[in-house]
Amino acid sequence: MMMVMSRTPLRVSFAGGGTDLAAYYKEHGGAVTSTAINKHIYVVVNERFDDSIRVSYSKTEIVDSVDAIQHELVREAMKKTGVISGVEITTIADIPSRGTGLGSSSTLTVGLLNALYAFHGEPRSRERLAREACEIEIDLLGAPIGKQDQYIAAHGGLQHIRFNRDESVFVDPIICDSETKKALSQNLLMFYTGITRKSHEVLTEQKENTSRKKENLDALKELASVARDELNHNNPVVLGEVLRKGWDLKKQLASGISNPDIDAMYTKARDAGAAGGKILGAGGGGFLLVYADPEHHWPVRQALKDHRELVFALDSQGTKIIYVEE
Repeated sequence: MMMVMSRTPLRVSFAGGGTDLAAYYKEHGGAVTSTAINKHIYVVVNERFDDSIRVSYSKTEIVDSVDAIQHELVREAMKKTGVISGVEITTIADIPSRGTGLGSSSTLTVGLLNALYAFHGEPRSRERLAREACEIEIDLLGAPIGKQDQYIAAHGGLQHIRFNRDESVFVDPIICDSETKKALSQNLLMFYTGITRKSHEVLTEQKENTSRKKENLDALKELASVARDELNHNNPVVLGEVLRKGWDLKKQLASGISNPDIDAMYTKARDAGAAGGKILGAGGGGFLLVYADPEHHWPVRQALKDHRELVFALDSQGTKIIYVEE
């Protein structure tokens, strides 16, 4: 009997979101600056005694055929890797797995592929895991999402990721000293809005608006470069301004990105001393990220005391196999 466990990080995107959608990058090239964080999704693949398949997540499926699996990501990852029978797959998340804006669906897909390939005895490169996760989510399942989440989940770290017109992707590490990374971990605060949303609805509208919102997307891409350059020069303070400008631009991309409750949260954080912030992911709910100097942390926390805080730090590692038993 064999068992494999993968661990794959969730992510925080600082700037450039939206330019990783094919509707934009195929014409203009896209770029994001983002980081993996120390919140993860774990995937356990365990050999079963018979040829049936058991999948355990928020519910449990026991089926005799891979095509009968209702969980789309599990089903397509099994088909992609060739592990199609005789396994039990369990997924465990550090935080709720949907509607948070932390890239959980793509993190799960990358982690599934990594664990299943390792179970099969055929480990794959991070680039291939990211590319195949994109194929599953975007090409096979038709999700109206971009490509940044898959690549940061696979590679980990603090990265500037470029999406080229020819479909190639360049993942360039941001080189900064440990004090800069420490400052980022300390100065970034995250609060749960209490709202879960389906990103597909927001992203579908955003995708349709791409040509009309090109100037906004161009500016968001430029902010991703600004964030990269300033962090490369060990100037983390600029991130507050980047988040503030980016949020103003992002809200104009689709109608569901913000709402009165989110606007009220953001205003409270700014009034309490936060330099900037944004809703993570597609928008409409999930987590609010804010950047604030330490002297403003208590006022910000007091202003948002009705919203649960998620304490996190940057994570240097991408998806990895953390346990194998034969």
